[in-house]
Amino acid sequence: MASVETSTKPATRMSAPERRELILAAASRAFAVGGYAGTSTDAVAREAGVSQPYVVRMFGSKVELFLEVFRRAGDAIMAAFDAELDKLEADPHHDEIWDALASAYSELVTDRDLLLVMMHGFTGGAVPEIGAQARECMSAIYQQLIRRTGCTPERAREFIAQGMLLNVLLAMQAPEHAHQDPALAELSSCAFGDTLGPSAS
Repeated sequence: MASVETSTKPATRMSAPERRELILAAASRAFAVGGYAGTSTDAVAREAGVSQPYVVRMFGSKVELFLEVFRRAGDAIMAAFDAELDKLEADPHHDEIWDALASAYSELVTDRDLLLVMMHGFTGGAVPEIGAQARECMSAIYQQLIRRTGCTPERAREFIAQGMLLNVLLAMQAPEHAHQDPALAELSSCAFGDTLGPSAS
């Protein structure tokens, strides 16, 4: 009688760095929905499919986990800007450079998790560690614009202010509801241009 072969292939185990990435991705989703105050390490653990003690062992505390998620979001923005600036010659008076940066930012913050993590971070100043991280993030982006474009402080301020407007409009889901209010539609179209496609107009 022929024997039936059974698979003895061992289950693939995730490495510690892979588990770290898994938890950070889950934490981004959880913090985006609940913010810092409304999200527990237990909620992050459930989202990631790991135990709560494992999350605490890996990151130490909820605030350290949030800071890491927030830091990664800020780093993603700066990396997107660097990628565009590497392609162009620094000229603060040329619209091409600002159009490229604006387009890169607009596309990046349509990732709702990244957007909302940034919003929660910028409004979380009541937690000293988060407030410090938010200020560091804003300072780093400002310095990046000044250093890499050679622009004036006023031009950097205008660009950052436009980015904050995009954040607020996306956070309130203005493009999705623009058809309900002509003024909101006009503002969204002016802010985003063609980045979000016909649905934003």
